[in-house]
Amino acid sequence: MNPFFKSIGASLLFVVCQATLNGQFLDDFDDGNVDGWNAFTGDGFATISFTPNSGFARSEVDATDDPYNVWWSVLRRDVSSFVDMEKLEDPAYELRVEVKLRTSHAPRRVNIMINTQRTLDYHEHLREYDIEEAGEWSTISFTTENLDAKPGDNLYVQLCMTDWGYDRYHMDVDYYKADIVKAAEAGPDLGEPLLYHPPIPSIDSFAHHLSVAEDGMLNLRFPDVSFGAWQQSGISILTVSEGQYPILRWDLAELRGAEATGPGVLELTTRSLSKGGDYGKAFGEDLGVEFGKVRIFEVFGGPSEWSDASVTYHSFLEGQDFWNVVNEQMIFDTELAEADGGKTHITLSRPVMQRILDGTTKGLLLMPLGAIDATIYDSSAHNGKYAAKLHFSTR
Repeated sequence: MNPFFKSIGASLLFVVCQATLNGQFLDDFDDGNVDGWNAFTGDGFATISFTPNSGFARSEVDATDDPYNVWWSVLRRDVSSFVDMEKLEDPAYELRVEVKLRTSHAPRRVNIMINTQRTLDYHEHLREYDIEEAGEWSTISFTTENLDAKPGDNLYVQLCMTDWGYDRYHMDVDYYKADIVKAAEAGPDLGEPLLYHPPIPSIDSFAHHLSVAEDGMLNLRFPDVSFGAWQQSGISILTVSEGQYPILRWDLAELRGAEATGPGVLELTTRSLSKGGDYGKAFGEDLGVEFGKVRIFEVFGGPSEWSDASVTYHSFLEGQDFWNVVNEQMIFDTELAEADGGKTHITLSRPVMQRILDGTTKGLLLMPLGAIDATIYDSSAHNGKYAAKLHFSTR
């Protein structure tokens, strides 16, 4: 063998061995296959494929036959044979995963999840990432904390798309890396790892408490009718029901250019709530628990300013498709407080809060998930005492 090629071969062998010694898994999909990866969907009727391309792999989800947009999709691989599982028993070491990806639509959230066959709390090592630009490569990472994994376990790394909408979507993966690292030396994660369903902080901890400037309703059956005078027993309300969606807008002109220091909170006050339905019997228990909730969406299009006294479904859409005006992926699904006067607090992630401050997100829209009839107080009821509010802090 030519000494030059012999030297190159030895160097390559050293690199491969060094990666193994360092406890690293790396799939850059340059070999033209996705062997070892498992792709599947759940909680709905979407389908998924995961195929190799030129230097990357593509996850494609077809949700066109999913009427409820409660689907989730998972790319999963067992990396236990690639990393040093004995090191993970040492509290000084953790698993760090890193992914380079791009999405067909934005903004969209993706999530990374780490688990084993013994995992009971699937949210403990789950982090969401808000991808703000479609078609652009982004690198995200997540370092576990107190990961319970040991030799003999199946250690799974995952990358997920959930509730993106009713269309066809794809996510390209340039590489997926998993590495055993000394936690104290790992450094900050890439991107912005977001807790899944984080606890609600004390409302008093926020600097700003801003009541909604305008709140109206869109009615699909009567698209040219304004419902600004909608009432219940003489009290002004907003109703979330099939085909009737409240819209909320805040006046944030004085805060343009401000930076959100963290997540915000949306506060809604219940007037009344009717719900029910044996969804578990119809769809199965796993899917059934998704229903009976209110969904909160970002509004990207439509008029920058509108009045509840005149806004209608048609005037709000301005001739555009509904899902071009409203982001298909909801911010949050929540059960509404049932008692009259009950408060519901919904976390708005820092990226969402920043888009609201910037004016990229022009407002919020509420929709039902399931057959519910929920009413919240309008801003004109009781002199605005129960108006929808944003709680947030800025620098």
